[in-house]
Amino acid sequence: MGQTASSTPTALPEIALHVLKVSENSPADGLLEPFFDYLVGIQDGSGKQPGQEVPTPRELQNILERNQGREISLFVYNAKTQRVREVSLTPTSDWEPTDKAKASLLGTSVRVCNPALALENVWHILEVLESSPAEMAGLVPFGDWICGWAGGPLHGENSFYDLVEAHIDKPLRLYVYSADLE
Repeated sequence: MGQTASSTPTALPEIALHVLKVSENSPADGLLEPFFDYLVGIQDGSGKQPGQEVPTPRELQNILERNQGREISLFVYNAKTQRVREVSLTPTSDWEPTDKAKASLLGTSVRVCNPALALENVWHILEVLESSPAEMAGLVPFGDWICGWAGGPLHGENSFYDLVEAHIDKPLRLYVYSADLE
């Protein structure tokens, strides 16, 4: 299992499978990066050309079931590097999830989206007020980006404000990318 060289895409597909979560100890653990990776193609020995067509979530499930225990190649676009890489892994249900999720063949959660529009719903931290919840959480101005929350990606500016308001005096788990720490 591993990765091969990456390449800069000439054009991204309008639809891709956005990786939202990768379970610890799963076949995709360490190979796929939540919020930044998008499945843009698959090579499974079916004769289709790699990257020819992005599978729907149901088609992906069927491909994984047909190839359980056999290595497949995923073609993955990363929004940070803006490159496509090939990720080889073996779908299997022979792993124990550390969370309460049901073990899937890759250990990922995905959603259908347009990768070209995905970065429109990321917020750059520009200021952190002293003694605020953001400061207590360790957010860093100009270095941190909010990519989503425990419930998934954010959809538009109002959804972020609504989310924060709904969590006043309650814990809110955000997914934050630190440019300083990668």
